[in-house]
Amino acid sequence: MELTHRFVTTGGVRMHVAEQGAGQPVVFCHGFPHTWYIWHRQLPAVAAAGYRALAPDLRGYGRTDVPADPEAYTNRAVCGDLLALLDDIGAEQAVFVGLDFGAALVWELALRAPERVRGVIVLNNPFAPRPPRTPSQLWAKAAARHFLHLDYFQTPGVADEELAARPREFLARVYHALSADYHYLDTWRFPAEGTGYLDVLPEAPALPWRWLGADELDVLALDFERTGFTGGLNWYRSLDRNWELTAEYADAKVTVPAYFLYGDRDPDMEGFSGRDPLATLRAHVTDLRAVTEIGDAGHLVQLERTEQVNALLTAHLAHLAAHPARLPA
Repeated sequence: MELTHRFVTTGGVRMHVAEQGAGQPVVFCHGFPHTWYIWHRQLPAVAAAGYRALAPDLRGYGRTDVPADPEAYTNRAVCGDLLALLDDIGAEQAVFVGLDFGAALVWELALRAPERVRGVIVLNNPFAPRPPRTPSQLWAKAAARHFLHLDYFQTPGVADEELAARPREFLARVYHALSADYHYLDTWRFPAEGTGYLDVLPEAPALPWRWLGADELDVLALDFERTGFTGGLNWYRSLDRNWELTAEYADAKVTVPAYFLYGDRDPDMEGFSGRDPLATLRAHVTDLRAVTEIGDAGHLVQLERTEQVNALLTAHLAHLAAHPARLPA
């Protein structure tokens, strides 16, 4: 039951996939700035529980192709990659696990192709309905008051150059800032004008940390040293296009079985998911099976609290196997 690597061609994109185990497929979807490796502690645990764990480098990341056109990074396009992965392994359905952009991706996949989604397990980023205005309008309003990475990332080339010049340092600083060891929203104390992302992020303590080893950061940094960050940044630059492409789902609810877990110090839950994210989640996800708060954890909860997250993942998978989705009448 060793970890293996292979490539799948999906919609013109050659996608790298790490996988381990055999059985019903469980697909792990990462965010920014991550690669498949952000799930490397989860794959063996899920495989040992009797599942086929798959973690792709999503388009723009790692060893997967990096399309030049930002239009190629819409959720609709990447949902196509995930469905092509299921077709490649001959699976009608899979459980999808998502964090950060990967969370938004699997929520949208559950709306677009619920028949292919056995269930979702989402970390830190709750479902939220489509906003009434384009995301960039909301970010520009906030950026008039303080630095906001969502707005800063919109201009092609600027963040790309800044982050590519110091990739390992950036990863260490942003991972530390997003963890329970720092209060990420302190980055909002800085003005937007004339400020880069590294200007607002705190200095990271020397590795190893209590939840991340120097060797683990080295693996992640090597990919970004090779690829740069433009592929990941293009996901941010596609969010207005995602908004346009989801008009038909503006009032839709997620109907597949769903499990949600989050760190009690996650910045997305505090500052980016609305005033009452759990109430919104419960109002729009009709088969929400469990909501779990994990103490002393931030955004990379699966690394910060690996044993607890792995126990929850395998428990949720077992619950889903015993209580599959109710078929529509």
